[in-house]
Amino acid sequence: MTRTILTGADLTTAPPLIGASLAQRDRRALEVIRGYRRTAAVEGGVAGAGGVWLALADFPALLVIKIKLLFDLSAVYGHEADAFGERLYILALFQLAFSGAGHRAEVFRGLEDWDARAHPQDYAHFDWRRFQQEYRDHIDLAKMAQMIPVVGAPVGAIVNWRLLERLGETAMNGHRMRWLARP
Repeated sequence: MTRTILTGADLTTAPPLIGASLAQRDRRALEVIRGYRRTAAVEGGVAGAGGVWLALADFPALLVIKIKLLFDLSAVYGHEADAFGERLYILALFQLAFSGAGHRAEVFRGLEDWDARAHPQDYAHFDWRRFQQEYRDHIDLAKMAQMIPVVGAPVGAIVNWRLLERLGETAMNGHRMRWLARP
């Protein structure tokens, strides 16, 4: 599912922002994150209010929102989201935000000097199983509470808000690190 979302997410992404300073990009990124946090909170609240069936629909809907946020932030920081290497960077940022401590450290090391290294040209070398397990293990408990009747709506809204906040902050820092590593 993530692979499918990655394949089509660039179709609605704005072109890369050119000629802006890092401070201007950061301000724009904060605006983008605010919008996505609101969207995710509303989606989580509605899904939580709808009981188990809508809560089950929350997972793919929230995944789309998260990936789309990463694509839009990539454009804010001046990167072509349709480039395969950029999609790998987006996946790495996603993993950095939603993985256990050990895997996060490994992903962070992979992000250092990203643009100076060669990257695979297809998804065949990407560890999808580990990606899915790390993500699932990281968000399971918080998202399970969303399925509880009555409290599901506020829990869903708060959890989604915080997940997007974490992802946005992680992505901004990842893009800043990449910006500062440029020659």
